[in-house]
Amino acid sequence: MTALAGLWRFDGRPDAEAVCTRMLASQRIYGPHGSRVVSDLGGALCLGRNLFRLTPEDAHDRQPLSGDVMLLVADLRLDNRDELADALGLEISRLRALADADIVLAALERGGEGAVERLYGDFALAAFDRSRRRLILARSPSSLRPLHYHEGQGFFAFATMPKGLHVIPDVPCGPDVEAVARGMVLLSAHGADTHFRGVRRVMPGAMITVTPGGVQSRTWWAPAPPMLRLKRDADYVDAFRAELDSAVARCLRGEQAVAAHLSSGFDSAAVATTAARLLAPSGGRVTAFTAVPRQGYDLQLPPGVIGDEGPLAAMTAAMHPNMEHVLVRTDGRSALADLDRYFFLAERPITNICNTAWINAINDQAKARGLRVLLTGEMGNISLSHDGMELLPQLLRQGRLAELARQWIALKRNGHSRYRASAARTLGPFMPSWLWTWVSRTYRGGPESPLTYSAIRPERLAAIQDELGIERAKLDQRPPRDGMAARLRAFSRADRGRFAKATLAGWGLDCRDPTSDRRLVEFSLSIPPGQILRNGVPRALARAGLADRVPQEVLQRRDRGRQAVDWHEGVENDLDLLKTEIERIAADPVASSVVDAPRLAALLRAWPTEGWHQNAQNLAYRTNLLRGVAVGHFMRKAGGGNG
Repeated sequence: MTALAGLWRFDGRPDAEAVCTRMLASQRIYGPHGSRVVSDLGGALCLGRNLFRLTPEDAHDRQPLSGDVMLLVADLRLDNRDELADALGLEISRLRALADADIVLAALERGGEGAVERLYGDFALAAFDRSRRRLILARSPSSLRPLHYHEGQGFFAFATMPKGLHVIPDVPCGPDVEAVARGMVLLSAHGADTHFRGVRRVMPGAMITVTPGGVQSRTWWAPAPPMLRLKRDADYVDAFRAELDSAVARCLRGEQAVAAHLSSGFDSAAVATTAARLLAPSGGRVTAFTAVPRQGYDLQLPPGVIGDEGPLAAMTAAMHPNMEHVLVRTDGRSALADLDRYFFLAERPITNICNTAWINAINDQAKARGLRVLLTGEMGNISLSHDGMELLPQLLRQGRLAELARQWIALKRNGHSRYRASAARTLGPFMPSWLWTWVSRTYRGGPESPLTYSAIRPERLAAIQDELGIERAKLDQRPPRDGMAARLRAFSRADRGRFAKATLAGWGLDCRDPTSDRRLVEFSLSIPPGQILRNGVPRALARAGLADRVPQEVLQRRDRGRQAVDWHEGVENDLDLLKTEIERIAADPVASSVVDAPRLAALLRAWPTEGWHQNAQNLAYRTNLLRGVAVGHFMRKAGGGNG
């Protein structure tokens, strides 16, 4: 990974290099292995990068790179080096001496900005086209490499992280109150806005073009792959395994020992076990980490919830001799302990701070073992383990009622879906939004208001509902008619770049997620829904495709793991800090204008001593209280706050 920075003074002022150097200095933690800048336009434009060496070819990185036409800086791991080199006529023998950025520059010199669409891997880049006097910024759809920018009066600046922009006096420093409020309700990124005033993000799979006349944005990755048509069911299984193997292999570049998350679910198991299989012939190893509750934790959990994923994860690990399985316990570590650290490293609110305790514990152990790459499977629900339930409304729309009835019966018989749930998934996409909302509230326990899961102030919620239609956007959760479009929307809403950078800076771990691999995602979108939901079995293709590497005890489970079930014990050890943080939020005029501090204080005063297995209690405390504290903490720190 690399930290980028750049400044273009449209008025020709020749101080861009000095400012860019300061921008890089503020981001040194994201790239400690060398800093370099290159200027152009008589000093009015400067691009720079801090390097973090992670792949063997990073030893040859000499960015910024200057070609005949393009000036380039890039934060990337290029997955199709050989393919691009062949298309560009580069000798394969030269590749070992070329960094990834060298190949990207050659592609841009040949094909202009259109070459971005031919790049596979994780990347964020900025390139100045001298011939057309314009700057382009682009990101890969995987979202693991962030890129932020500011449109100023007479200048344009970009940086990997917001702190790189905040060294410029003309860039405002403070929270974007409206963006934070929207995020509390929508629980995801909304457009190009960030949580800071005046700081925007290049969205995953998007490109922006900058000239003195303004900034334009477009989405360059909008796949619509044709439906895959193979002769036999077994052919789909073979194709699934081949694509998964290739995606994981690309994430193993340069490594013989990696860390991996391993839960009781499909996605992390698919990634960790595939890595082990691929590394085994060369003697490589996978250290698989599973977060588990403290020993002796025996509080009741709701039916269908796995609180301790250790035993199932151990079955998976046991299938692979070169996989070391490590159980990680937080042992009462407070989820509040790292709020300040994450503010500095990630520069965004933490939406689920309960998970930071076990994630940090895994990171600590991976770092202690000298591991540099952490494999995850965060996007697997969208790609490799999608459930395929969009087949139901598709059958209804096509008038295939007999097949629809067979699927309903099989889903019920196999224990995957009751008739009422199948009816909702089938009919929901065609209901008016008001009717779906009523059905959801009446029969499915849907939330009546964002106030049930968000600590936003009621008056702030009222002010933004009419403006953005947030209530409809959040509560009109009808099952999608177009499954592919819905999956792409979910994929684009997950922007993990700042957390990936935080993990790199804080622990030296490069997060790589094969389930967000562009080729794997596009392959997954091309699979007919009837191969994914088959004979009343959701995720049927994943179950068949993983059968050679994941035990049936895992693949056939219908209950779900819940992470950090003992989170409340860690918070109970820090109730004084929680009380202090709520008081600080209440005393901060900006934070308290969005976060309902009195409601948080009331929840704290009523802190329960039992009943943590109840969903309503977890919603009130784990979701509402702690998320509100995380947002309020961010706002007061971003605004200079009160201590």
